[in-house]
Amino acid sequence: MARKGSTASDTNGTAKAEKPAPGGSSDPQRDPARSTRSGPIAQAGVRSGDDFANLMSALMSDVIEGNLTPIVANATVNAGGKLLKVVEMQYKYGSPKTSAQPMTLTLAPGAGR
Repeated sequence: MARKGSTASDTNGTAKAEKPAPGGSSDPQRDPARSTRSGPIAQAGVRSGDDFANLMSALMSDVIEGNLTPIVANATVNAGGKLLKVVEMQYKYGSPKTSAQPMTLTLAPGAGR
């Protein structure tokens, strides 16, 4: 099998272009942050419940508009689910808050420092 971006010969010996790898862009130079709604949110980091909700909303829009493959979206949603599971475990088994401030959902405490 030929490498991505190369050509393969058919039975007549004529060259034909191969399809891009699943989940990949047809243009390897494409900057996902500029062509998708979810890219800039993901690059800024998901540190709160609002960030997570915004990312998932933008991700759905990207898939519906055809700007993102379902394979990439599925991987992102799976990673997000694991992140939420960690937060759930922290709240369930972590030490109680002593502050009088209202509880906020912090997905990645200290991220980006």
